[in-house]
Amino acid sequence: MASEVRLRVATLDDIPALSRLISESARQLSRGFYTEAEAESAIRYVFGVDTALVNDQTYYVASLEGTLAGCGGWSRRNILYGGDQRPVGSAEFLDPARDAARIRAFFVAPAAARRGVGRALLEECTAAAHRAGFRSLTLMATLPGVPFYAALGFHADEDVVDTLPDGTLLKFVRMSQRINRPD
Repeated sequence: MASEVRLRVATLDDIPALSRLISESARQLSRGFYTEAEAESAIRYVFGVDTALVNDQTYYVASLEGTLAGCGGWSRRNILYGGDQRPVGSAEFLDPARDAARIRAFFVAPAAARRGVGRALLEECTAAAHRAGFRSLTLMATLPGVPFYAALGFHADEDVVDTLPDGTLLKFVRMSQRINRPD
């Protein structure tokens, strides 16, 4: 029998544990998609907690059997990706009538991969964004995240290459999806 994924809103006290999870997830689950050097540069400059999501109460912690299993969130702000160390976009609020909510900073513990953690986080984020009036979602997917998001109905909008401060070129795919929920 599969374990139940439990979600709760992240707090500032969670950040140290989430930072460790994000680094471990990026190092292990990026293998075959990014080189070791690309993954390490991404951890330094891109992959991390965005405290604004925690403060906005739109970032979630997932657990399986009482163990930290993942994190992820959504945003009503115009930042598309990046953690506190280098957010990409502006902190201005989006207009739900015309803008897509941002799906942000999804990471799963390697031991919890393919156990429904990412799906549970995405379902919660989608429902919360919908309750806030958004009718579509957008995100910047890492290469290992592309198959996951595609399987859940997101479509690729454009390939993106971000030049990180150390000169590393990191590939992403911008993806989007309409929120198909009854009003």
